[in-house]
Amino acid sequence: MDQNTVAIIISTVAMIISLATFFLSNQKRKKTSNENTPFNTRPLQLQAYERLVMLTERISLPNLVSRANQPGMNAREMQLLLLESIKQEYEYNATQQIYVSPVAWEAIHNLKEQNMLIINQVASTLPEGATGIDLNKRLLEFIMNQKKGTLHSIVLEALNYEAKKIMK
Repeated sequence: MDQNTVAIIISTVAMIISLATFFLSNQKRKKTSNENTPFNTRPLQLQAYERLVMLTERISLPNLVSRANQPGMNAREMQLLLLESIKQEYEYNATQQIYVSPVAWEAIHNLKEQNMLIINQVASTLPEGATGIDLNKRLLEFIMNQKKGTLHSIVLEALNYEAKKIMK
């Protein structure tokens, strides 16, 4: 097992632990009532969860590769384009963190960081002169070989779980 694979496994385990903590803390937390507040934030919270679901989908590696694919780029240019796309999507939605739980936002942050780590690590394994298409193929192969499912699907489950609790 090479060093890149170990780093990816460690980051995946860290994310799974974060999500497990998220689910456990949400089960213990009492349902908060919006009746005591002068302003009902529930619609804003639901909108924030919707936007974060969209963010999660947009920065998932398969969707990102599909959207950013541009013929003629070398691997380094594609790597930078993918990383910049993730950063822009994340920054565009950063204000939503005030409407969601800290654990939900941490899950989004961890997804962003892990996807950037995967892109950088996969790019570092490519030979000199590799194309952007080579990088995209390797990224998709990596995602398809994950046995425990993709991290973005785990984050989606967590966001859906929290949004459904708000709707009750």
